[in-house]
Amino acid sequence: MTQDQLPITRIPRTGLPAHAIVVGDPARAAAVAALLDGAEEVSYHREYRVFSGSWKGLPVAVASHGVGAPGAILLFQELADAGVRTFVRFGTAGAMKPGIGDGDLVIAEAAVRDDGVTQQLLPPEYPAYSAPEAVFALQRAARAAGAPHHRGVVWTRAAFQPGLLPLFSYQGAGLAAIEMGLVSNLKLGCGIAPVPRLLGAGVAVGLGTDGAVSSDSLDVLGAVRQAAPVHKAGGDPTAVGAEQAVRMATIEGARALGLRDQLGSLEAGKRADPIVVDAGVRGALGGRAGHRGRRAGADARP
Repeated sequence: MTQDQLPITRIPRTGLPAHAIVVGDPARAAAVAALLDGAEEVSYHREYRVFSGSWKGLPVAVASHGVGAPGAILLFQELADAGVRTFVRFGTAGAMKPGIGDGDLVIAEAAVRDDGVTQQLLPPEYPAYSAPEAVFALQRAARAAGAPHHRGVVWTRAAFQPGLLPLFSYQGAGLAAIEMGLVSNLKLGCGIAPVPRLLGAGVAVGLGTDGAVSSDSLDVLGAVRQAAPVHKAGGDPTAVGAEQAVRMATIEGARALGLRDQLGSLEAGKRADPIVVDAGVRGALGGRAGHRGRRAGADARP
């Protein structure tokens, strides 16, 4: 190792492209690199094999990290130290959801942190999630290529094979879902969720209120009223209409929680907590007054 190399991977300390594709198998890294223009091998030390080249004019690095999260995180850290800012992980996985066929692409929106390493680096509450821009770009590319693909949460588990302990299934945990706390986002300056794009991509978007500390009230109808016009600021007068805003507060919110079969609409057998709104009362639809009715109980059935 020289002073110009990083200690684990032996890659140069500077000069790598800002974008990288990372894989497990060093042979796969070579196969991916063969698709690039002007591909050159930068380094090959232990399981860490690194190439650089370009794809349609964009400089790209391709690197391998072997099996498992411990080796992968060492590669990711040194790639970042060398200048990489965008990572796309390309590998194999076992399908847990019905309908995913052999060879289908799975675009990970987030991951269950069961990898055995990140728990030692970050608090367990910290989420592992993909940049939405990368998810949408990968989905567009898969559609353009006509490749079967799916989106959802990926379980990253240190012990890939089952052992004596049963595997807990995350299938019922709810995939491809998002909750939008619009009012608190506006007050706290957190920005506005790209709801029209999420809806167009088939993501279940639920609408609700945040705590009174950050949003001043717990007025769901007020959130519905604000959700409809705020997304038209982007120039599309058809974005998030009134009906869609109501659906986000009801059936789509239930779908985002994985409870569509239990609540979210007035149907026989579903749970309901109906209210009566007097539209003639000023402020009834999105104000602090005008809501009349009584709680029907969690098990009320219309």
